[in-house]
Amino acid sequence: MKRVILESPYAGDVERNIKYSRMCVKDSLSRGEAPIASHLLYTQEGILDDLNPEERKQGIDAGLKWKEVADLQVFYIDYGVSPGMQYGMGYAKEHNIPFETRTIL
Repeated sequence: MKRVILESPYAGDVERNIKYSRMCVKDSLSRGEAPIASHLLYTQEGILDDLNPEERKQGIDAGLKWKEVADLQVFYIDYGVSPGMQYGMGYAKEHNIPFETRTIL
């Protein structure tokens, strides 16, 4: 079972993007992967505030730390590539981390 980091939009239409991110987790699980979607975990009430730039960066950086043990990073792009996703994709390229893009809609 591959350890997979999932990336999908969060900011903007947060309600739609949370629903979409959950679909992405389900899609990854259906492929026999072990996904983590830190943007769903860290943005829950009482953890980090995505509207606070320092806390947002802290969450992104914490998610990136998982890349040290992940087998793959997957970008779900049905709703485009957000600035946070661009940051993650740049990190993957810079550190030679395998990644791919997917659509599910």
